[in-house]
Amino acid sequence: MRVVVVGSGVAGLIAAVDASALGHTVTLVTKADLGESNTHYAQGGISAVTSRDDSVPEHVADTLVAGAGLCWPEAVDVLCTEGPASITELVEWGVEFDRSGDDFARGLEAAHSHPRILHVGGDATGAGISRALVRAARNRVAEILEYTFLIDIAVEREGGRPPHVTGVTVLTASGKRTLDAEVVILASGGAGQLFRHTTNPTVTTGDGVAAAMRAGAVLADLEFYQFHPTALAVPGSFLISEAVRGEGAILLNAAGERFMTAIDPRAELAPRDVVARAVQAEMRAQDGQPVLLDATGLGKQLLDERFPSITAACRRFGLDWSTHPIPVTPAAHYWMGGVATDVDGRTSIPGLFAVGEVGCTGAHGANRLASNSLLESVVTSRRAVAAMSEPWPDNPPHARWNSLADRVRPVQEVSLDVSGIIAKRRPANGKKRDTVDRVELQSLMWDNVGLARTRDELVTAAKQFDKWRPVKEENRLFTDWEDLNLLMLAHAMTASARARHESRGAHYRLDFPTTRPELARPILVKASTDV
Repeated sequence: MRVVVVGSGVAGLIAAVDASALGHTVTLVTKADLGESNTHYAQGGISAVTSRDDSVPEHVADTLVAGAGLCWPEAVDVLCTEGPASITELVEWGVEFDRSGDDFARGLEAAHSHPRILHVGGDATGAGISRALVRAARNRVAEILEYTFLIDIAVEREGGRPPHVTGVTVLTASGKRTLDAEVVILASGGAGQLFRHTTNPTVTTGDGVAAAMRAGAVLADLEFYQFHPTALAVPGSFLISEAVRGEGAILLNAAGERFMTAIDPRAELAPRDVVARAVQAEMRAQDGQPVLLDATGLGKQLLDERFPSITAACRRFGLDWSTHPIPVTPAAHYWMGGVATDVDGRTSIPGLFAVGEVGCTGAHGANRLASNSLLESVVTSRRAVAAMSEPWPDNPPHARWNSLADRVRPVQEVSLDVSGIIAKRRPANGKKRDTVDRVELQSLMWDNVGLARTRDELVTAAKQFDKWRPVKEENRLFTDWEDLNLLMLAHAMTASARARHESRGAHYRLDFPTTRPELARPILVKASTDV
């Protein structure tokens, strides 16, 4: 079977290596070099039950609580139950997790009831996992195309058959190229570059989600974007791992006062959305100044040994966090939404899988539990490869939504006309559009579709999006295709946020500040025209 895997984070590397091991002909496509991905920058670690004093049911319970009533239980069960085997597979691929004697060294992070977070090199977990999997991919995958950009997913809609994937169109330094495939596995990550402040690398422009949307796939839960509470308030927004607060660091306002104890009984270890909004509120109260993360009580030795990457980053900016609190701000971190899938990564288009952050199994609900993302990437990728040779079920992602009727929570659907956005026809009003400016787009998303939203702000953002258009297709470079994707996803996320008239998890509406139980249902988005 011919398989194209798009993306080289842990999800893409696992999928490519596992599919190659089964004898499939695999082409791995990545827009930068093979090791550049969100995985590489993941500090906090990977969560899984690996000790006798912990249990899968407790991991499940913690995930459900963090997900704020919107997790899909089957996906959570699969994620947590298959966690231990996923760790075993990573070890077999050469990942060297930190040890405490003969056992794994386990850390505690927010909203976890037990220390179950495994790390590599203290705070270099993503880089450690990525290095091991890149070695495996270079040894086992038939074709690796670096610096190759996904333009579109080819879908056959004729011949009396249901729509099905036939390959992808990519852009290389030599021009466009078509890659034929019976199966396409999207593993292209999230879209942190939608926002002015993000912990994500520059490659995270939502290319897989946007391409799937153009191909006609259903998207889900787009309004739920998790903002990490603590990014270093310097150019580049370097992530300060939640594990630092797990070790005992505290948050202070500009006056040196600890504020989280008055917000939530869990204080700094409350779920990320709670901490991020509290930090934002303090920053607004102090004219936009960053808050302070005080880790001085942990001591220089622990900080140097446990968090060497963060220590080095602080030094680069002239900061010594062992003696003085450091300035931090929230930053866009992880997208719970994406291409709607079942627990095996199947999308609404036969032959198209989405694994890792690009997909939405429902396991994270409205707010991802810390360190569950790397775990989901491994679990779903393994399951997707195993499911490739199975018959494609009817509308696989819809099975979970249809059963919501048992709880009297019907699915809500949003139809989004993207034909004008991609400039294949003129806007109905005939008005000329300005070329999209990425910096302006990021600032608009941060200000109007960020941690706290209102209807007026969302409407203002949508009106501005309508005034922009991408560069004409024949003139597009890599970055122009990225801008198109960001503009499409900005439209889609804003439409989803306008449709959810409540606050839940990472989605917070100042004009609808309460959580409404009857709205514990997914919001689906699909392009309304054949683009």
